[in-house]
Amino acid sequence: MVSADAARNIVGIIGNVISFGLFLSPVPTFYKIWRRKAVEDFSPIPYLATFLNCMMWIFYGIPVVHPHSLLVVTINGTGLALETIYLIIFLLYSTPSRRCRVLKYITAELAFMAAVVVGVLMGAHTHEKRSLIVGVMCVIFGTCMYASPLAAMRNVVKTRSVKYMPFWLSLASFLNGICWTLYALIRFDIFITIPNGLGALFGAAQLVLYVCYCGSTPRDEPKAEIQLPTVTGAAHNDGGVSSISVQ
Repeated sequence: MVSADAARNIVGIIGNVISFGLFLSPVPTFYKIWRRKAVEDFSPIPYLATFLNCMMWIFYGIPVVHPHSLLVVTINGTGLALETIYLIIFLLYSTPSRRCRVLKYITAELAFMAAVVVGVLMGAHTHEKRSLIVGVMCVIFGTCMYASPLAAMRNVVKTRSVKYMPFWLSLASFLNGICWTLYALIRFDIFITIPNGLGALFGAAQLVLYVCYCGSTPRDEPKAEIQLPTVTGAAHNDGGVSSISVQ
């Protein structure tokens, strides 16, 4: 019989694969930006949000905050690297005024993260306290990111079209939420359960909307551009092997 830890690690590995796919989901959008040499009407907010979220989960996973959480760091480190590339491309092909605004956001996020690191390490002196403080912040940011598709869902209902809600991204988000919710329930972890449970619900709602409105979407409409944020929900294993994700 498979032990709880083994089952948890298997689910965690699957979650890492799905999360990596979600991190790669904006690639078609940035390939188009690169080809057109302009960001046009694409928003940098999803990538700025994911950039901050990954930094927060990396901090959560380091040994001085939450020991035995190696995969929390590795998957979110990968996500952070990809989001950095996306933001560099965005900056390269933005107008000067927009580039300045994005740089201000990035500077503010780095300053905020530095303040969190200093405050937690100086103000909390046990792993339990540090994990609690950082974990709560991760839950807040992760929940906000999982809720971000609500605007797209409202637009689907309003226009009766799924043009701006890609099916495969909705399915991947749903599977990601389910996977990490199961992971958290095998050995209960509230910091993983809340954002990923909500993510599974939001993903399911998107799939229901897709089924309801895909038939009413005009066939000549172009496919949706994928620029929703990826989310990772960290996970840990007190036995020594850790997994995450998210987002």
